[in-house]
Parts: sequence; C-alpha cells; structure tokens
Amino acid sequence: MSLDLPTPDAFPAFPYSPPYDIQVDLMRHLYSSIEQRKVTIIESPTGTGKTLSLLCASLTWLADERSRARKGKLAALAGAEDETDWVAVQTRKRIQREYETKEHDYNERLAKARQKEMELKKQMKARVVKKPRLNSAKATPVVEEENDDIFLPDNEEPDEDDNLSPAVKALMAKYAKGTAPSIADEEELTCTKIYYASRTHSQLMQVVPELQRLKLSVLPGESCSSNPPTLGKRGAAGISEDDVPISYTRTVSLGSRKQLCINEDLRRKKKDLDEACRELLDQKGDNRCQYLPTLDDEGRIHDFRDQILAAPKDIEELATAGSMSNICPYFGSRRAIPQAELVTLPYNLLLQKSAREALGIDLTDQVVVIDEAHNLIPTLLSLSTHKVSFHVLATSLHQVCVYMSKFRNRLSPDNLLHLKRLGAFLDALKKYLLMWKEADARKTQKVDIMSVAELVGRLGTKAASINLLDVSKYMKKSKIARKIASYSDKENDKKADPSKPNLARRGAIPPLNTVEDFLLSLTSASDDGRVSLSLVGPSQDVEIKYQLLNPSPSFLEVVDVARSVVLAGGTMSPISDVVNQLFATVPTNRVTSFSCGHIIPSSNLLGLAISKGPTGTDLEYKSDKQSEKPVINELGQIVSNFINVVPAGMIVFFPSYKFLNATKDVWKSSGQIEKFGKKKAVFFEPEEATAVESVMQEYAAAVRGERDGVKGAVLFAVIGAKLSEGLNFADDLARAVVIVGLPFANLGSPELRERMKYVKRLEEKGELKRLPGQKDAAAELYENMCMNAVNQSIGRAIRHQGDWAALVLLDRRYSSSAIKNKLPKWIAADMKVAQTFGQAMKEMGSFYRNKKASV
Repeated sequence: MSLDLPTPDAFPAFPYSPPYDIQVDLMRHLYSSIEQRKVTIIESPTGTGKTLSLLCASLTWLADERSRARKGKLAALAGAEDETDWVAVQTRKRIQREYETKEHDYNERLAKARQKEMELKKQMKARVVKKPRLNSAKATPVVEEENDDIFLPDNEEPDEDDNLSPAVKALMAKYAKGTAPSIADEEELTCTKIYYASRTHSQLMQVVPELQRLKLSVLPGESCSSNPPTLGKRGAAGISEDDVPISYTRTVSLGSRKQLCINEDLRRKKKDLDEACRELLDQKGDNRCQYLPTLDDEGRIHDFRDQILAAPKDIEELATAGSMSNICPYFGSRRAIPQAELVTLPYNLLLQKSAREALGIDLTDQVVVIDEAHNLIPTLLSLSTHKVSFHVLATSLHQVCVYMSKFRNRLSPDNLLHLKRLGAFLDALKKYLLMWKEADARKTQKVDIMSVAELVGRLGTKAASINLLDVSKYMKKSKIARKIASYSDKENDKKADPSKPNLARRGAIPPLNTVEDFLLSLTSASDDGRVSLSLVGPSQDVEIKYQLLNPSPSFLEVVDVARSVVLAGGTMSPISDVVNQLFATVPTNRVTSFSCGHIIPSSNLLGLAISKGPTGTDLEYKSDKQSEKPVINELGQIVSNFINVVPAGMIVFFPSYKFLNATKDVWKSSGQIEKFGKKKAVFFEPEEATAVESVMQEYAAAVRGERDGVKGAVLFAVIGAKLSEGLNFADDLARAVVIVGLPFANLGSPELRERMKYVKRLEEKGELKRLPGQKDAAAELYENMCMNAVNQSIGRAIRHQGDWAALVLLDRRYSSSAIKNKLPKWIAADMKVAQTFGQAMKEMGSFYRNKKASV
C-alpha cells in the first residue's frame, strides 16, 4: 500500500482565491520539502504573504499526514487485505468505529471547553469572576533548622527511602512531577506537530491572526489539499477517504514566566521571577502558589489544557485565559504541548536543549519552521555566549564557601566533593583574573583572547585536574545554584534593615546561575569557542567571556532529529552563507532552497546602484573617508537632489552612528540641514531606544501632513540599529530607501577576528567548500555579515502588492557582481547601475513621474 503524499497543485485552505503564483510555488515547495524530510531555506519578501503561506502549506501537509497515519493504523490493525474474509472486514469496521468514537468524544470535550471559555468572557465583562482566596494569613513560623532543609541539594535522598522498591519510587516520582495516577493512567493523545518559532513574542503574535484566516475547518471527509492520497485498488477494504475526518488545528503558544505569570504578588517581589516561581513550587500548604492546582485537583489544569487547545490563542490571550480560569497559564500551556498540532514559541525555547528538556519538547520526526530566520545565526551565537564579571565571580565563590560551612555536616560525601571542586575552580579563576588585571601588559592590552584549554592551563594543575563536565552535570541535577542563591538571599534578608527595603536584587539573576552557564560553555569542543578577558566600565573591572564561534553544533541537534526544518525570512540572501555556517555537514541532497520574487509589478520598484557623485568622483564610503568634509559635502548635494524628486517620505541609512553623527555636524555648520528643511522635515534616528516611538510618530505626521510650510520628511537612520528591522515603512513613509556605503564590521574587534580565523581554519581542513568566484572563507564571512545588514534595511520598503519605492545604493562597490549577487533576487534581477550621477537622476525622475501619472 503506497501512502506517499503527492504535492498538491492547489491549496483550498488558503483564504484568498486565487493566490498569487509565487504563493502557490512557495506552498508547493514547502509541502514537498516536509514530505521528503528536507532542510529548506525560503526567501519570501515582506508583503508576499509569507506567514500565511508557511502556515497553509505546513498545516495542509499535517492534515494529509494525519489522514495517512490513520489509514496506515487501520490497515495494519485490520490484517490482510482480503474482502472475502468477513472476520477481517468486521474487525476493520469495529476498529474504525472505535477511532471515530474517540475522536468524536475528544472534539466534544474541546467544544465544551470553547463554550466554557465564552461564558468566562461574558462573566469577565460583567465583572463577576471569582478570584481565588488569597493566603492572607501568615504561614505558621517554623524552626530555622527545619526550614533550612529546602536548601539541601535535590539529590540528597532521605534515609527512609533507601529500602523502597523501584516501583514505589516510580510512583512517588509521578506525584513529584505533579501527575496523579488516575490522570497518568488515562491515555493521552499525542501527534505530529508543527513547531513555529520566531525571534520575539511580537512577531509570534502575528501567527494566530493569520492562522484564523485559513479555511482549515473543513467538513469531515474533505482534505486540505486538492489531491489527497488515495489507496485505490491497493487500499484496505472498507476504508475510504470519506472515513477520515479532518479536525481543527489545536494550537498552543509558549512563553516565559515574564509573559505568562498571573501571580501579581510574586511579580512584585525583588527576586528573579523564574527563581521566585521555582522556590514557590517547593512550598506546601498555604505557601503554595494559589494558581497552580494541587494533585487532588489535577482535573482543573486538564480542563484548562482543553480550553487552551479548543481555540488558538496568542501569548496575551493565553495569559488572559489563565486569569479568567484562575490557573497558571505558564504550566497550563506546557500541559497542552503533547496534544497540540501547532506550537508557537520564541527562538530561545526551541534552540536551547535545556529549555526543550524543561518543556518536555521532543523534536523527533516533528516539523520545525523558523520564521525571521535571518536572525538565526546571531541568535545561536548569542545564546551560547556567556560572560561573568569579577564581582559576580567573587560573590559566587563567597556564597559557595558560606553554604559549605553551614551545611558541611548535612551534605553527603558526594555532594561535598562536588562542591569542593566547584569552590576550588572558582577560587583559581578568581586569582587568575586578579593576576591578569595587575599584569604590566594591561597598560596597553585591554583584551586577551585564548582557547578554553589555554585558560584552564593558566589556572594551575589543581584546577586543570577538575572535570568541569562532571561539575556542570552535578549543578544541573542538584539545582545547587538555586539552593545556594536562596540560602544567601535568606541570610541577607536577616541582616537587612526592615525599614529600608532592599531593591537592589529586583529581577536580578542569581550570581551562581550566571557562573553555571559559563562553566557549562567551557565544556564545549575547544576549537568551537574562545575565552576573552577584558577591562570594562569606568572602574576597569575584569570581565571574562566565552564566545561561541561555530553556530552549527547546537542547531544540528534539532536538524538531526526533526523530520523537516524550514528557515524562512524576507531576506535570507546570501543563502550560501546560511548553508556554510549551519549545514556544512548535512548531506547536500537534503538541503534545498527557494527564493521567490515579489508580488509587486516590476514598474513599482526602481533598484539603482550609483557609482559616481555630482562632481564625477567615485562614490566609496570606506571608514577612512567617512570623516572627510569634501566627501560629506558631496553626500549632502546627493541627498538634496533626491529630496527634490522623491515625494512624501525618504529613509537614508548610514553604516554607523559615528558616520551619521560626523555628517550631521558638518551639515549643521554648513547650513545643509536647514536647506533640507525647506523641502522636507528632517529627522535623525535617536540613540536612545525610549525616544524611537516619538520620533517615528513625528516623522509619520510630517510625511502625511503640512509642517512648517513643507510636505514630506527625510529620516536619517543607521543600518543594523533600531529602525533597520521590525518597523514598517509602507507607502508614503518610504518612497525611497537610500543606503550610504557598506556597513562592514570593525576589523579591530577581537571577537570578529577570532570568528574569521575560525572559518579560515575550517576551510583549510576541508570542512567548508569554496564555490567558484568566492573569496576565502574569512573574507566571505566578513562580506556576508555586511550584506545581511544591508538586505534588512532594504526590506523596510515595499510592504504590500500596491506599494512602490526606489531602492538606491550609494557606493561604487554595489555595481560589482560579488556584492550584487548577495542582494535579494527580487531586487538584483532588475537593478540598474548608473555610471554617472546625471544618469541616476534621470532614472529617478522618470520613475517618479510615471508613478505620479499612474496614481
């Protein structure tokens, strides 16, 4: 029986009919990639319905996969395909009825949950929702010695458990995990899932509205694709396509405690929210969180799980649902994962193994879709980069020593041994940092970079003999960092003046937790990372940092087990860079890519590279020329010419704040900004994040209305800063986007130099392949980092089908094939190169006259 899923020719679940050709092509590519277990990189410009297409294709495949799986189970359970065997026929029918009954009962359960949620919303509006009774009475004071038991390591076993059988211990473990036997024995539905990840919660909040547009709630027997798999003559007798109903998509949004905690008393405490919540989980009776049901009341959290799955909710709606039901949405959402079909989550929860384990996420044979994936490589590197200040290190060592002194007689020999090793390593590291700071070399050399092996070797033979992997495993298993931090907080609170609340630690991560992350990073493959020591801040304190150089190992843990991995973004170019950095060891026949054009007609876009300025000199804004007054004055002439022809709003991106500020100073003194202001209102990107919103509001108002006798505005911003990503400059907000120069990173950065050396070593060992026409691996990495930033800034304009704009690249280097090939295809395909400034102005004038005539 062949159950391969053919790629659909059409997608009836897509809400708009007919979809654009590029949307159909994208959906067909994604569907086939998932079915064929591929890793694929998809580039789809903003405004092309990328999120909608990704959801439609992946959920269409999921519906067809669910149909295929049921047919396969029925066929396997029913036995041989012999219609003359009436016993087999009856068996198949009985099994089919059982499946239908189970699914009907489950859907009824979800329907009741939806109804209950509607009633809660009505009560909420009427303000008659009952809140749980708060534990206003103070907990009965306990003897300090008994209270200190909670600070012992988690792997300290009470003596009375030593004689318990494994079966009894397993039963106790079920209770420890918060699962009652009656519930645990109940068969829980699990299924294939789509894990949909993006960088931020604000980006993920766009997913649920797009999901709700899809026509997925089709009638039983219908498929979400136009040509579902058929069993034909080889199909199991008595089983037809109409026997397999399609159900609603069960969705859960995952987030952090910061987004989902509804315990306001806990949120107001001075401690880190995660640590405060974990501490509360260890409490009993009146000290337990009132929003987390007890073992005797597990039914409530299961009802809430059904409420979550009954209708898709974004992270804010999930928190509201928890408030209405008086149940913790953070733990409630975790309970919903096994039964969910679509799981939305931020990068860090997907990419970190520890986070996946904590959530119970198993990616084996699952589909992983990562949106806004142009951020993936920087995110992977940053998640595995950890730094520790000398103050944090010294505080952690002090806390470990105090803890050992207090609990020495109550710790098992194994715990005591591990803590002694931890203390010895921290002590050696502290002494080395002090010695490094006081060395004569610090007068000239403020940064020192070394391998992990070199660092450990400098700490002395005693520290070098300590197995950090064992120490890290112990810290994770025993949760000793949290225990020590909690005990230290308790002791500090005793010494504090009650009349002067100590707010210094509000929201702070416990010092030893930071050290734990750093120590774990030191156990990574030595060549994959580097350790840097530097003097930071006004007081020139020592900071030690582990920097990951290779983003692929942790991500390959996802790729190797998942059925399919999809990286999607509006600007994924240059795609070869993504393949080199993440998939160099993945078989080439498993890695595919897809880059689609834009939905706008070609007449709505002018891509223009300008090589020469008004004076006929070559335009080349390298760092050594960015402070030269003649260069800045000529740039002012260029912008002035653009202001004369570009209607409404114009964005001009500079490669750095330093260049922008230098230009601003020269233009102010020469009166150039005042000249700009006679034609368009002038705005500059603020360096403070808090001022961005107000600047954007003023800019938008100036674009749309009259201001000081002028209409329109020009906004000067910085590539890779606050305005180059995530903001929508649609329609009149950006009728031109101008990129000044190329934003190459500072080669003086020690971290950048180490990354370039690393990829160079990989190339020399044959682990990276150089394509024809490419530079060496280090130069390619450097250039690709630059072009990734450029492509993000370019993508701020052209946000929908009817939008139009000019994308102007000011620098002769943009005319080279090496740079041009790293632009998105939808821009590079029709990009024009103006060899003279007069030709450039002619192209721009013609473009805007044609758009004015067509409006």
